[in-house]
Amino acid sequence: MKIIWHGQSLFEIITAPKQGDEIKIVIDPFDESLGLKIPKLTAHLLLVSHNHYDHSNVKAVSGEPFLIEGPGEYEVKGVYIKGIPAFHDNSSGKERGQITIFTIETEEIKICYLSDIGQKELTEEQLEAIGEVNILMIPVGEVYTVEAKEAAGIIKQIEPQIVIPMHYKIPKLKEKLEDLEKFLKVVGVKNPEHLDKLSIKKKDLAVEGEMKIIVLEP
Repeated sequence: MKIIWHGQSLFEIITAPKQGDEIKIVIDPFDESLGLKIPKLTAHLLLVSHNHYDHSNVKAVSGEPFLIEGPGEYEVKGVYIKGIPAFHDNSSGKERGQITIFTIETEEIKICYLSDIGQKELTEEQLEAIGEVNILMIPVGEVYTVEAKEAAGIIKQIEPQIVIPMHYKIPKLKEKLEDLEKFLKVVGVKNPEHLDKLSIKKKDLAVEGEMKIIVLEP
């Protein structure tokens, strides 16, 4: 499996749930008015967590993908997707509405994508729906999502083996988000692993109880 981050909350996952059968998944493509350039994207599955301009540019993705835009359980081409309802703020959606958390299971690896989570913590029902997670994608730029300390708390709730930060300040981004360093300071990580893309198999995952933060370069 390969995981690529294109900035903000846009991820591209390339997986082979069945040998020789490559599947491309795209999550939350942004509009270029955000200030970032969107790459050429083709997908079999397209996940959109909520209808904000920096998450829902479905026209940027070619290939006539199967579109998932909300809660529910899906199996597409050997990939298992679960959409879990959540809130963009800590006021039950009164400020910024609802979002969908996605879990993605493929190649015996479970990914959890938290979208623009604004809740200070996850509920017991959400945690039960999410289940055990290998790789967690979490927003850390504050402003429209959880603060750094809240993000750290949610990581402790989920206890993943790998954390990939997203939705934070990077060059050319017009939204005024916090930078990554604030989050890293809160979680006490000085030198996280930096990668252009994460290539991983089930056997590569750390032993239970260990966690590492991987920073993907857009």
